[in-house]
Order: sequence, then C-alpha cells, then structure tokens
Amino acid sequence: MDQLSSMDASFLHFETPETPMHVGSLMLFELPEGYTGDYYEDVKEMIGKRLHLASVLTRKLAQMPFELAEPVWIDDDDIDLDYHIRSVTLRRPGTMAQLEQLIARLHSTLLDRSRALWEMYVIEGLESGHVAFYTKAHHSGVDGKAGVELAKVLYDVSPKIREVPPPRRKRSSGQYQLGVTELLQAAAQNAAQQYRKIAEALPSAAKAFSTAASVIASQQVPKGERALNLGLAPNTIFNQSITNQRSYSTLSVPLADIKALGKRVGGTVNTIVMATCSIALERFLKERDLLPKETLIAMVPVSLRAEGDASMNNQVSAVRVDLASDIADIPARFKAIHASSEAAKAVVRELKPVLGINVPITGAPWLMTGLASLLGRSNVAGRLPAAGNVLISNVPGPPMPLYMAGAKMVHYYPVSIPYHGSALNITVHSYAGLLEFGLTACRRVLSQEESWEIVKHLQAALAEIEALPTVPETATVVEINVPAKASAKRKSEISGERNA
Repeated sequence: MDQLSSMDASFLHFETPETPMHVGSLMLFELPEGYTGDYYEDVKEMIGKRLHLASVLTRKLAQMPFELAEPVWIDDDDIDLDYHIRSVTLRRPGTMAQLEQLIARLHSTLLDRSRALWEMYVIEGLESGHVAFYTKAHHSGVDGKAGVELAKVLYDVSPKIREVPPPRRKRSSGQYQLGVTELLQAAAQNAAQQYRKIAEALPSAAKAFSTAASVIASQQVPKGERALNLGLAPNTIFNQSITNQRSYSTLSVPLADIKALGKRVGGTVNTIVMATCSIALERFLKERDLLPKETLIAMVPVSLRAEGDASMNNQVSAVRVDLASDIADIPARFKAIHASSEAAKAVVRELKPVLGINVPITGAPWLMTGLASLLGRSNVAGRLPAAGNVLISNVPGPPMPLYMAGAKMVHYYPVSIPYHGSALNITVHSYAGLLEFGLTACRRVLSQEESWEIVKHLQAALAEIEALPTVPETATVVEINVPAKASAKRKSEISGERNA
C-alpha cells in the first residue's frame, strides 16, 4: 500500500468529465519482413509476461473514507488483459489523418478508476503498412520521464524479444479492498511522515528561498530593456473552459538538424522548439485577427527528478517562458525567448529542494474536485488573465531504436493534456534521432483542421529559423546572473547546462 503524494493526487482531483487527466503515446511499428502472425496477440502475450516489471500496470486506487486524505495505491490481482489491451482496425484507406482523428477520440474518454489506470490499443489497417500502438495512463501515476522509464520496461533494444524473470507469488489477505481502519491508519502514518520531512527540510527551504530571491533580484534589467520577470498572460482563444472532445496532430523532424540549427543560431534544442511554437502560434492568431498586443506566455513543465530515479510518480513543476510574439524581428525574438527560458530555469534550479516537498492537506480531495468543477462551469478561465497561454513541454526520450514483440518502432509521438485555460498542449519528445511533436487540444477551441494548420505553421517557422544568419560562437552563451553567495558547485552546474 502506497499513498499518493499531493502532486500525484492532484491529477485525480482536478479530473472532470471535460478534463481527462491521462497522458499517452502514439507509436508506429514496422513489422518484420515476411511476418504472418497475429501482432495483437503477440503484443498481449509479451505485455502479460512483463506486467510485474512496472508497478503502474499492476496497481489500482483505494479511496479514503469521506475523501479526508489522498487515496492509496494497492495491488490489483485481477488484471484483465483483454480489457486493457484492445484491437482496432482503421477504415480504408488508413491515412495518417484518420489515425490522428482516432487517437483524438480515444484520448477523450476517462479511464475506469475501479481498474488499473491504463489502456493500450493495437491499431491496424494503415496504408503505410505500419501498425500503430496507442497507450494512455493516468497522470497520477506517471509524469513524462516516468513514462520514458515505463517504455524501457515494455520495449526491447533489438528485434529479439528478451526473456524476463516470472513474477514471484505474492502473499495477500485475499481482501478485494482494504478496510476503513487500515486506510485511516495509513493516512495518519503518511501525514506524520510528511510533516516530519517538512520540518527537516525547513533550513534548506529557507536557504533555497533566499537564494532564489537573490537570483530574481539579479535578473532586473535596465529601464527600456525587455523584462525577464513576466506579468500575467493576455487572454487568447486558448484561455477558455474546454470540453472533453479532442483534436490531435503530429510532426516529426530530424533531431540532428535541430541541434545543429540551435548551435548555429545561438541556443539549445529547447530554444528552437519554443521559437518555432512562438512563430507558428503568432501566425495562426494573426491570420484570424486574434493576436493580442502583449506577448504570449508559455507554461513549460520542468522535471524535478534526480538522476537515475525511475519511480513511477510525478516529480515536476512548471516555469513561465516569454514567447516574445510581440517582437517582429525573428533573431531578436529568438534571443528574448532564450533569455527568458534560461532565467526561469535559474530560479527553479535554486527552488528545487522546496518544489518537491509533499504537503498533506486534510479534505484536499473534495475541495480540489469542487474547485475543478467550478472552474470549468463558470468559464473563469476565459474571463481573467492567465498565468500562461499554451502548454509547451520538451521531454528527452530514448536515443536508440526500440522494438516491441519483434517489430521496430519508427515513430514515438506524445499525446498530452489540455486543461481549462490552456486548451492547447504542444509536447515534444525525442526518439532515435527524431524530434516528435504531438499537438493535443480541445476540439471546440482548436478543430482538427486547425490543428493541422498549426502543424503547417510549425514547418514554415522551422524553415524561417533555418534562414537566420549564423551567430558568432562567442554570442551563443547567455549570461545568467547568479548571486555571489551561490556555491561553486551551483555555478559549475549552470555553466554545464548552458552548453547542453
């Protein structure tokens, strides 16, 4: 029995029928030459043998009495593979556009909370000859990096299907659900442990806040220059309450080209991604006479996960990045985006010990669920200024080709979560020399045709960035102000990240 952290549980409490809170992936596989088997059955058999390797596949929720505390994960001893792993065939001709529309529909439905919170679909009938594989798992159990760790469990690095040790027999009481006494006792013990951890973290938290405040103060710019500390975001069509219906589209570009482009024009892969999205969104809104005069702001998730941590939970925060959509000159816009991104990361770097602290709150489940419902039905998101206009996430993925049941994965697209006030989520995932874009949105705000239109704008934006002149090598480094009292180790970390 493992109690959810406040962050993990928030994805459950903020879930409503309009806002499913699961993340997913769309993969395309190339079957072995001469393959004549039943790929769905092969996949189901392989996953069945590996369920025990990933806790997210074999656990379900047990709610606390009266929702006084966060729920707990318990072992699910009755995983129905025929329910969790499903077979779908596309209608002819089986185009990529048809596949993206199917994924949008599959992604719009809630997961069954009485079961383990995941589903997988083997999708055949593509005109390319590929087999698609769509997975979704609740965000309460995995974040982006945990999803990559899950991929390492499910997939192989060669066409040969590796053998794994069988699961050990578990000793259990045979109860279908835990008793009320056990649940309340677990909640009390967890709260006591978390409050003790908070007390132990207070000295380091005070130091982190002090250093972060110094970093923010040091980022003040002279009057007339572009500020690094951002205000609220302007209202756009993306800052609305949403429905559960989705649109979805994809884009794939060579990662080596993006790395080389970033090095040539002065930035990182992340800067290229942000600038590309900035140009595409600006053009899309401008064509409809909906572009605000103020700059667009992106909410960008950042991982708090320590190196080597493969736990299946959420360790993530978010920063706000200036998309500089009010700057017409593309090189100047690129520099502003890069400076804003680096400044935001510098603050999070200092606050990392604080952002990961779990704070248990009595009654949080019903309170947060009520607020989520109110947010959607009142359309407050569409009436007030927002923290950000769009969600943009960049998750590093496996650098080598992966295989599943003997078939080679040729594409690995992310499928993510829009929410009230952030109706468009652009997630980028690297895989085997490719940079894979997945655009997930509320269909009422961004139709399927409009989603494809933004993809075209992304392609045009990349071409425009490629046309930029080469920046002298000495100009590619952006200086991030760090207080003198920051440790030498921290300065070394920052210097290393500039070159990433």
